[in-house]
Amino acid sequence: MISRTETLNILRESTVTVFVNSVAGGGRARFYLTRIQKLFESFHVHAQFVMTKSALELESFAQNAISQGRRALFAMGGDGTFQALTNAAFGAEVLLGVLPVGGGNDFAAALGLPDDPLKAADAILQGKPRFVDLLRLRTAEGRIRLYAGGGGIGLDAEAARYASGTYRSLPGRSRYIASALRALVGFVPFEVRVDFPGSDLIPEEAQALVVAALNTPTYGAGLRLAPGATLEDGSVHVVLIEDIGKMGVLRLLPRLMGSGELRTPRVKRWQVRKVRLTTQKPAVFHGDGEILGSTPVEIEVAPGAVQVLAPALR
Repeated sequence: MISRTETLNILRESTVTVFVNSVAGGGRARFYLTRIQKLFESFHVHAQFVMTKSALELESFAQNAISQGRRALFAMGGDGTFQALTNAAFGAEVLLGVLPVGGGNDFAAALGLPDDPLKAADAILQGKPRFVDLLRLRTAEGRIRLYAGGGGIGLDAEAARYASGTYRSLPGRSRYIASALRALVGFVPFEVRVDFPGSDLIPEEAQALVVAALNTPTYGAGLRLAPGATLEDGSVHVVLIEDIGKMGVLRLLPRLMGSGELRTPRVKRWQVRKVRLTTQKPAVFHGDGEILGSTPVEIEVAPGAVQVLAPALR
């Protein structure tokens, strides 16, 4: 078991590379950058801060840093930013960290990090490494991609388009609620088949509003779709919300805006190692708010996929 002192020594002995998503959270990264740099200095941890303009650029920079022998890599952004880092780092012996400054920071929340970026930076600099699960996605196009938090098809995937565009500057959960409302205007429920390869579970067919596959208890900045999920349970948490009509969605919103709780009898949940989602018409799948491909898709757990700094458990 590595102590907090040993963690700091590891970081002090190597240059930490911090990849900064300059547009995350409507510019929150730039707002906190100087203060986080000073915090690293106060811990006597030498850090190189690298500004990036996109997930693709960040992933490329991270792969280059790993090839040069860098072994401590942080992502300063939201869930999509951390997703890019994990795809670059998967399979390498590196220590990762996340500084949550995005619009949705559900993976950081699942680690137990505070929402305040400075407090989160302080917590991981005094934290301990943890091996955590990721989810591995294969799309109809043959693309294989890891994601860290939540993903799915349906209304939330359509909302992801608006959350990364029109409503990008809105803070936290309001960004995703506003995006869902906008997506709801023209949304048509879809026919889906949910299969569980390698399991005795009976396939499910339904007309659905959302089908999600999660690694974390929440996504969309705190919407609690899979409250029992943890980052080390070796499972994909599958959540199917049946079609409840536009008025049904509107009735859910006040509680979703407040506590993030999903309260409807028209929801089904499974905890599995692999799931396959097939739709009558191709539908886009998002992971961590990023559009990753289209159906049919397969999602499976990648247990203990990466080592991440997290707050020390009390």
